[in-house]
Amino acid sequence: MSDIPRPTTAVLPILPILPAPWHSENGTPAPRRLIAADDTLRAEAAYRLACEGTALLWQGDYPGALRLLHAMRRRAGRRRPRPALAVPGEAFRQHRRERARLARVLGLLLVPLDAGHRVPLHRAPDVREACSAAYGPLLDNRIVSLRELLGVIGAHQWLIRGVEVPALGGRIHPHYGVFSPVRGEYVDLVARAPLPPAARNHPTAYDLGTGTGVLAALLARRGLRRILVTDTNPRALACALDNAHRLGLTGRVETAGSGLYPPGHGRAALVVCNPPWLPGRPSSTLDEGVYDRDSRMLRGFLDGLADRLLPGGEGWLILSDLAEHLGLRSRADLLGAVSRAGLRITGRLDTVPRHRRATTPDRVDPALRAARSAEVTSLWRLASV
Repeated sequence: MSDIPRPTTAVLPILPILPAPWHSENGTPAPRRLIAADDTLRAEAAYRLACEGTALLWQGDYPGALRLLHAMRRRAGRRRPRPALAVPGEAFRQHRRERARLARVLGLLLVPLDAGHRVPLHRAPDVREACSAAYGPLLDNRIVSLRELLGVIGAHQWLIRGVEVPALGGRIHPHYGVFSPVRGEYVDLVARAPLPPAARNHPTAYDLGTGTGVLAALLARRGLRRILVTDTNPRALACALDNAHRLGLTGRVETAGSGLYPPGHGRAALVVCNPPWLPGRPSSTLDEGVYDRDSRMLRGFLDGLADRLLPGGEGWLILSDLAEHLGLRSRADLLGAVSRAGLRITGRLDTVPRHRRATTPDRVDPALRAARSAEVTSLWRLASV
């Protein structure tokens, strides 16, 4: 029998229902089991309850909630590591499963949020501006995951400070829920690639899945006069326009809907697409910038490209080969998809990643370390056959 003390219902009452509506930007369902929690709850017991699926609605002061969350994270890190796997793909899947489990467990520490975007806990910070930017107006009180709230606060700091993009000569300001361009090597590829011949007389480009709009802004800085951007995420379209305005490019970057290709806009001299680099099912809005379910966006871009290019135009596919090293997609699969789409490769520019996971040894999964160290990011220049 475990010697971990369990909270009593006298100190930590079981709550039959949430005292306010549940709110989750990731679509996480409301917890089914809930107790009130405060400083009398030990971290070991809190972690065990969360692992069992019980949510903890914090009723102490705000710093106490932060301490408990950090303590629960430390306990999660003490789990006995699983044996290293020699197969990179399985190591990657195990890594994703563990991260998802950790997110579920830590996401069960909850805090209240009132309709004025205030956390009604003693010594809570002023989060009104950050929550307003992420959530918009709230009509009533809500219950949110503390982990999500911290993500909202952190995202607002990114929005305020921005991300320096040397190739752009300026900063990009990511909105909440929009993937930040922290991996600048792919931006450098777009800055170096020679513009296609058609761009001399028809300076119109499409940026598919624009995200923050960083590539659209770069293309505008390179002389293209009209860049139409699309994205399935409405936040991304607003973010792209905001960044264009900040960079003095208003009127050069236009939103063109939530489909992949802009409807009713005909052909372009250049079509740029930086799809999520890994086949897989995204588990959050931010995950959609990393995982492309069944490679739908990649295939959609390739299959529609030939009909969207002007004579002398090109499509630029920006893609890492990490999926190949993980065994999630082969180079033959990629080249076959290009050929079946009626496209030919006119050139390719390569670069190596500079992000921390590629340069810092991974102590947990040697198979992933090998894949990351071998990663190459490429800009594939494609034209119609």
